[in-house]
Amino acid sequence: MSEPIQSPCILVCSIDTETGYCFGCGRTGEEIAAWTQLTPEQRRAVMDALAGRLATITRKPRRQTRRRRIAEGRARDSG
Repeated sequence: MSEPIQSPCILVCSIDTETGYCFGCGRTGEEIAAWTQLTPEQRRAVMDALAGRLATITRKPRRQTRRRRIAEGRARDSG
């Protein structure tokens, strides 16, 4: 019986357009698509590189939601 395939996925699946890395796990789209086909050695090599990759991603501030804009507007108007 083979060992289960480990995955660095944390279900934050969005690719940074500048680096090409996933904001959640640090893999490229190609690596994500091929993950189950990679050998354990190939997966380990990718996983070893992930911390360094994630450090290169500049996260943009979270998008302000409409609800938050309304709440901040009310706070300004009442203050």
